[in-house]
Amino acid sequence: MPPHSSSAAGVPGGEGPGEPPPVRQALSDSVYESIKAMVMDHEIAPGARVGIDALSRTLSVSPTPVREALARLESDGLVVKRALSGYRATELLTPQGLAELFEMRLLLEPTAAALAAANATEEQLDGLERIVEEMQDQPSPDGRYASYRDFAALDQRFHEAIGQAAHRPLLADAVERLHAHLHIFRLGDVVGAGGPTVAEHERIVRAVLRRNPGRAAEAMTEHLTRSMERQLQDAGGDGGGGVAESATP
Repeated sequence: MPPHSSSAAGVPGGEGPGEPPPVRQALSDSVYESIKAMVMDHEIAPGARVGIDALSRTLSVSPTPVREALARLESDGLVVKRALSGYRATELLTPQGLAELFEMRLLLEPTAAALAAANATEEQLDGLERIVEEMQDQPSPDGRYASYRDFAALDQRFHEAIGQAAHRPLLADAVERLHAHLHIFRLGDVVGAGGPTVAEHERIVRAVLRRNPGRAAEAMTEHLTRSMERQLQDAGGDGGGGVAESATP
């Protein structure tokens, strides 16, 4: 997920009540992104222990921003904290886990798309179009997280924006809490703007723009089903229990 931004409304120096100073926040965000890249690129192997002191030395920072970053990564579902053993990177999704993730998405996101077609504001419609346009402009990734981070963030923003445009807060929250994109993008090579994801997103947006709830739900169902098929066709091919396939959520 993109780094959190701090609000500075009405406070000299950019600090609100209870907010960290800007320099500290920038350090926290930088450490978060660095550790996140290690997890996404498997430099921290799935299931491996994540040592706070070791990361502090590697990143040349104190343990405090590392702890803050790990707490954020825990909320992202990329690390887990276990009693007496500290943090560990989460395991990759198994084929069964991936199927269950898409099962949940298929329950939630077609409904969100249909409601977005009925309820989205003009500003939200414009926002969806802008996200797809930005995705089209992304360069082809080279397999490293740094090369596809922006594409992944836009992909996540797209699905969350559909949830927000549905104007059903509980539904939007459920879509966001799945953190589907982070889990899927860890599984294999990422197909960028030239792949099927953007074209499928375009079909969803067209249906939403035309205020056609039925077609919007169908387009989202089609997108998620094809994405699941792309992920599962080489399930287990990486030899490590995860799914080796191009990540195009």
